Formats: sequence, C-alpha cells, structure tokens
Amino acid sequence: MFSSIFSVSSPNPGAPTFHPVTSAFTPDQFFGELEPKDTEWTCAGGFVTETQTFYNVLQDGKFVMCQVIYSSIGVWIPTIQFTFNMYDPETKERTWRSVNVSGFVTPPPPSGGVTYDKRSSKAKEFSIIHKDGDKAKNVAESYQITANLDNDVQITLVVSRPWTVPGFKLGKGPEGGFSNFGSDPAKREGYVVHRFWPRTGASGHIVYKGQAITVDGPGMFVHAIQGMRPNLVASRWNFGNFQSNEHGGVSAIQMEFTTLGQFGVKGAGSGGVKVNVGSLVVGGNLVTVTGETTLPDDAVSEDAPVKSRVTHLGTAVDPETKYSPPSRLVFEWKGPVISDPKSVVSATLDVDVGTSDSPKGLVEKVDVLAEIPRVVKAVINYVAGTKPYIYQWLNPATLVITAPVSLISGGDNNETQSVSVQGSLYNEATFIS
Repeated sequence: MFSSIFSVSSPNPGAPTFHPVTSAFTPDQFFGELEPKDTEWTCAGGFVTETQTFYNVLQDGKFVMCQVIYSSIGVWIPTIQFTFNMYDPETKERTWRSVNVSGFVTPPPPSGGVTYDKRSSKAKEFSIIHKDGDKAKNVAESYQITANLDNDVQITLVVSRPWTVPGFKLGKGPEGGFSNFGSDPAKREGYVVHRFWPRTGASGHIVYKGQAITVDGPGMFVHAIQGMRPNLVASRWNFGNFQSNEHGGVSAIQMEFTTLGQFGVKGAGSGGVKVNVGSLVVGGNLVTVTGETTLPDDAVSEDAPVKSRVTHLGTAVDPETKYSPPSRLVFEWKGPVISDPKSVVSATLDVDVGTSDSPKGLVEKVDVLAEIPRVVKAVINYVAGTKPYIYQWLNPATLVITAPVSLISGGDNNETQSVSVQGSLYNEATFIS
C-alpha cells in the first residue's frame, strides 16, 4: 500500500519539476496583500499539513508560540494538534504542550448572533476567533485565542495586526505565495504556500501552574500549507523572526526551504533549490517584501538588486543528531520600497548561536518524530527512514538597516541612513534528510 501512495511521477528529462514562487514574480510584484480567503482554513484531503502559528516575545523577554496543526495523510482521518511553547531565557525553563484535540470545526457555529468564517476555528480544548479591527485603535484585524491544555496551562490572548502593516504573500493574485512541484504547474503534484502578518501585538494572560503571566509584546503570524507528501517537501528549512520596539516598531522575517534532488528547475536531479521569502517592517510600516531563488550551482551575487537569504557559518556535526548545525547565521534582506519602488531598503543580521557543546540561546533540539501524530510518524519512517530535527534559538540580536531617512525617522529626507536596531531573534534550522 505504501509504495503506491508514495510513488513519484517521471517527467520528461530536463523539464522543470519545481516552480518556485520567487521566480514567478518580478520584485515590483512581490507584495501581494492578503485577502480574507488567504487565511481561511482549507482542511484539504490527501497529503496536506496546514498550520496557523503565532509567535510573540514578551516585555520580560519570554518567548511564546501557539500553533494549530492540521495533518492529513492519504486515507487516514486527519489529526489536529494544538501546540504551545513558552521559554524563559533567564531561567532556561521551557514549557511545552502538544495536545491532540477533539471536535475540531471551522468555521465555529454562530454564537450570540455572530457568525464566523473559516479564519476562525474551535475544538473542545481551544478556540481561535478572527475579528475585524478598529482603525481608530490602529487594529486592522485580530485573533482571540483561548485554550485549556491541561491543569497547568490556560491561555487567553488577543493577537492583533496593525493597519500600517498589511498581511502579505509573495506575489499578487490567486497564485501569489505558491511554489509548485511537478512537471506541469497547472496540474501540480504538490505545493508550498505561506501567508504572513509580519508584525503583530499580543495582549492577555497565560496561566501557568496557577500563576498569571502578562502577555504584552510584538510578534508575527503565519498561515502555511504544505500540499505535498510529507517525505518530499524539503530537505532543509530556515526561519528567522526578529522583533524590536525601537524606531516605532521593527520586524525582519524570513522563511526558506530547500527542495529535494528530484525537484528542480532543470528537471529531476537538479534539486537543492532554495526558496526564501522575507519582509522588513520599519517605523511600524511594511516597507518591503523580499524573495530570492538560489540554484545549487549558482554563485551568490553580493550586488543582487534583491536579497532574501540566510547563510550557515561554522557548521559542525552534532553527535546527538548527526546533522551539521551552524554556530553562526547571517540573514540578509534587500528590496524596493513598497511605497517608492525607486528607493531601496536593506538589512543584515549576524547571530552567534554557539556550538553543540556550548550553545547560545538554544531553546530546544526538537525530535520531530517524537512530536507528530502516530500515523504521520509511521509514514515518514517508512518512506524516508529519516529522523528530522529542528534547532530552535532565541537570542538578543542587532539588525542593521540601511534605508532612506524618511523610512527610519519620518519626514521627506531621502538620503540613505544606516541604523542599528536592538531586538530579539527567534530562529529555527530544520534538518530532514
């Protein structure tokens, strides 16, 4: 049974088997503003992993993540999990809960005369309700999150997106955001798509062991779908999420994946393609959306008009996982300003995450197979024979932004200025094969 489910088609030699979103649009088309349907749950059948994830850094430095995961694996009934992660960098305490929920529905039934769309969802253990905003309060839209995960963890949060920071996907129109797998993008074998709120504000409380923790801090939200057999999506992932309250609010995010060998732009065997999507928020405004495709044999240009990349430096084998994580990462962004495409904004971030023997800011090395549903685990073990790991780090970091003065300080001065912004970086490096 497994072999028939996971067979791979054989396209014509040399025909592209992968179509990256970062090559489908020109830089002036990178900013695709989200529409309501973009962040609705699809809950598709077949082979699909769909997530809504909320990341926030609190004023006292704690990191909080809330995530809903919908997993559909072929002929099996889909599973839905609510995952919560809270990390205190001062005490190094990590609070992790992953609960298989029951009675998941989207949209939830009407309540008090209010009806909902599929941006909202509910289960016995949680509810996430989407609400329209209030421009007078600079709130475009929000999610109200409530969860009772066990006797020790209860969550009541409101995560809001400012009016001045629109949600985005890379690329305008219905195909914006989609990287397609297979020889014919009109009949794709699979796809990956991300929709972002690059800067949010969270408020509320988390009750942990009877003690209320105040939540008040910036973050981001991402709705992601991998419409693909779980063993074929990517060999590597990188994720960076920098947030700061300086200069009126600054964020810098990136999401990058690397394809397997059979999925490339020059046919099967030309894989190892990197697709990186990012954005910069400066002065509380979304100023650019970045995207870059890197082919395995391409020389990376330092003078490229658009940059969206992360580089691993000082890699060494970790005896525990057998993978080679970096000891240092360099993130780079560069792109045209959305409001003035003739102007350019760029940023760099260099972070030291230490070594396997002496890590810096390591939140966790997540054994993915230990955290995912049993059926998904069985499929991945059967097909890939791999043991994926996610390295998670949280560190203070400095983002160096180069941009017109008007973007950084306001006014009409378009001379270029560089500033260093202090904030927090949460980043992940995922190794799958």
